[in-house]
Amino acid sequence: MPAPFTVPAAADRILSGAVHYFRVLPEQWRERLGLLRAMGLDTIETYVPWNLHEPRPGEYDFSGLADFEGFLRTAADCGLRAIVRPGPYICAEWDNGGLPSWLRAEAEIPLRCADPRFLAPVDRWFDVLIPMLARHQATRGGNVVMVQVENEYGSYGSDAAYLRHLADGLTARGIDVPLVTADGPTELMLTAGTVPGVRATLNFGSRTAESYRALHALRPGEPELCMEFWDGWFDHYGLGHHTRDAEDAAKTLDELLGRGGSVNLYMAHGGTNFGFHAGANHDPATSTYLPTITSYDYDAPLSEDGRPTAKYWAIREVLGRYTQLPPMPEVDERRLPNTLVALDARLPLLGCISELTSGTVATATPPSFEELGHAYGIAVYRTRIPGPRGKAEPLSVEGLRDRAHVFVDGAPAGILERDGLDAVPLTTPAGGAEVTLVVEAMGRVNYGPLTGERKGVTGAVKHGFQVQHGWTVDPLDLEDLSTLPWERAADPAVSELPGPAFHRGVLHVDEPRDGFLELPGGIKGYVWVNGFCLGRYWNRGPQRRLYLPWPLLHSGANEIIVLELDQDDVEAFDALAVRDEPDLGYAAPPSTPWSFED
Repeated sequence: MPAPFTVPAAADRILSGAVHYFRVLPEQWRERLGLLRAMGLDTIETYVPWNLHEPRPGEYDFSGLADFEGFLRTAADCGLRAIVRPGPYICAEWDNGGLPSWLRAEAEIPLRCADPRFLAPVDRWFDVLIPMLARHQATRGGNVVMVQVENEYGSYGSDAAYLRHLADGLTARGIDVPLVTADGPTELMLTAGTVPGVRATLNFGSRTAESYRALHALRPGEPELCMEFWDGWFDHYGLGHHTRDAEDAAKTLDELLGRGGSVNLYMAHGGTNFGFHAGANHDPATSTYLPTITSYDYDAPLSEDGRPTAKYWAIREVLGRYTQLPPMPEVDERRLPNTLVALDARLPLLGCISELTSGTVATATPPSFEELGHAYGIAVYRTRIPGPRGKAEPLSVEGLRDRAHVFVDGAPAGILERDGLDAVPLTTPAGGAEVTLVVEAMGRVNYGPLTGERKGVTGAVKHGFQVQHGWTVDPLDLEDLSTLPWERAADPAVSELPGPAFHRGVLHVDEPRDGFLELPGGIKGYVWVNGFCLGRYWNRGPQRRLYLPWPLLHSGANEIIVLELDQDDVEAFDALAVRDEPDLGYAAPPSTPWSFED
């Protein structure tokens, strides 16, 4: 058993690394944490995503990927202290920055400020979470040595009363280890994001001396802690895979530690954005929506599948100059053998709405996902446009978030995208036309003023200039696919219907091992393995293969279900491939996104 943990003094060095329990399967926590301890870390850091733990108001989940306390106990067993960042906002390239979508079910209430309509649900959540966190503090025999107030608030707002409310609420609920804030290294960010009496820390990836100059100008003598040392970066669909040279990251880390400061590597191990939780960014300069890919590899020292990289060894060498390195554990490098899995059953999405809907809603105007109480995935909107209209008029969706397959009388008519094609032509016959929109929500924006955006159809649907009324909407529950009526896939009249469809195959394995799934012929969709959603895929790249962790598999037959949204050619999409190596895709253009000035 490790020695009891103590709270470090302000001047004591902390060698920490970020690993998020919700991005790694619990069966893999111990192995990954053991490797980080062997790299030279003495502490790990994690966020707490509110929307994972309270998916619906008053319904709490702390099981499986959400077993927050189990993760802290495992870290303690591995000899690691913990820094916890409970938000309520976390950014983290996580859907909505961790804020639950239901916060805006009835109105677009202000977020991240001292408005009572926001503080009331935050306080209720903290009444549940913080006592759990408090019992794991080093002051009570646990391993938590530091707790963060909010996250990078100086990059967002200026409500000092809000930050004070959070800090006071943490201490009132039993937090007695040091509180900290974390912000970018500019005067503006630090002025707005810090709290009097609470230690300020910085987030940066380069220009160490320059970054700390801003902190010391405002807080003379403040001990140096880089809460996020960006040793890599995340990726968006269509924009290339970011990497940071291992020697460059190690050199900057050595520079930082050589000043006597402390560090938290962001990330030490990135993991995966499983399911529907990957977030998004929005570029205000180009008004472009940028959804984050499923992999959160981050070019971190430990790869997405938990293998030490060249960066791991370079950073371990640096950390060895400042601490005694534990021995290296054995690393299991075995992977599933390369093989093909036939997709031999096809079930159109529109043929099984009754089995998947969480309840049909009839309404005059199309509601958003939040108004439907539907957090993620897909909803099907239907209306009838009266006829006759002999001239083609554009069918458009205002405020589409984020993508819609359009069907007219059951036939595909086009795909509308948030930042792409904005209308499809439609001519209605004498009897009118049945219009169906299969609307997919990608990740909610997790950083900046668009955090808290609604999903689905958030404006009017128009045919020409005329607003269309009279809608029925089916939010589809994609968390549980056990109700899919696969017996209908044997009927050609059903299986050959066009549009998004589920495809099923069986992967046979002798022994569960890690692997990677590739979808040749697939364009865009989602993958489930034995009922667990791995996440999204999209041939826009850069990611070409989804990580398949071994705990999802069992010896023998394993069911794989793919929801392919765009590919109608059944012959072009009749198999998926299991591979023994990852493929995170083409390289991003040379840049240094971890620098505030580049």
